[in-house]
Amino acid sequence: MKRQNIDHTQLLVLSLLAGEDMYGYQMIVELARRSDHTFEMKEGTLYPVLHGLERQGMVEAYEQEAPTGRQRKYYHLTRKGGAFLQEEAAAWQKYAGAVSAVLRCSPGLV
Repeated sequence: MKRQNIDHTQLLVLSLLAGEDMYGYQMIVELARRSDHTFEMKEGTLYPVLHGLERQGMVEAYEQEAPTGRQRKYYHLTRKGGAFLQEEAAAWQKYAGAVSAVLRCSPGLV
C-alpha cells in the first residue's frame, strides 16, 4: 500500500476550510475542539501550512473587517483545494482502515 503523501496538517487545515472560511486563530480553536484537544496546533505550525497551501492554489486569503473593527485575514478553500481534499481524505480513510484492520487482527489489541 502506498504511504500517505499529504502532510496530515494540510489535510486537517483543508478539512476545516471545507465548511467555512476561517481566520488563523479560529482554525486553531476549531481544530482543538473537533479533535477533543488531540490536535493543538500552534501559530508557528499553522501559518507556514496555510502559506504553502496558498502557493499551491489550494486556498486563497482575503482580508475582512471583524466585528471589533480590526482587519482579519481569512482563508478560503479553492475549487482545486476542495478536489484535492476529497481525493486525499478518501486515501487517508483507506489507509486508516487498513491500519485498523491489522490492529483488530492482533491478539490483545482493540
